[in-house]
Amino acid sequence: MSADIEGLCFVDTNIWLYAFIATQDVRKHVIAKEIIETQQIILSVQVLNEISVNLLKKAHMEEARLRALLQSFYRRYAIISLDEHILLDASLLRSQYSFSFWDSLIVASARYSSADCLLTEDLQHGLVIEGTLRVINPFLP
Repeated sequence: MSADIEGLCFVDTNIWLYAFIATQDVRKHVIAKEIIETQQIILSVQVLNEISVNLLKKAHMEEARLRALLQSFYRRYAIISLDEHILLDASLLRSQYSFSFWDSLIVASARYSSADCLLTEDLQHGLVIEGTLRVINPFLP
């Protein structure tokens, strides 16, 4: 795992999916599992929604198991709900950085949570947003 991951990290959907769904890419699976077991983590309702739909469709998870997983998320991590502040910040971020709609919500939620880093493979590795939030792709060598 990348040595530059420290502090409070907002963890994007793809990291969770690599951790939960065994894929052909064993390296990413191992890194993702290590991240969710060792980092100080925060995530958003949007990420929970994306995890849920993917686990239901791709991993064919049963509803009872998904409910238990969702309950464990709320017991273990801080979960950010979307609100007016995040939606408006996302709009500003789209204008400034040309993020997609969904990526802008992730970034705005991470900023709102005061995370030090955003762990994702969907955005430019090393990008520092507004001088405070660092984007890290933990799968890069």
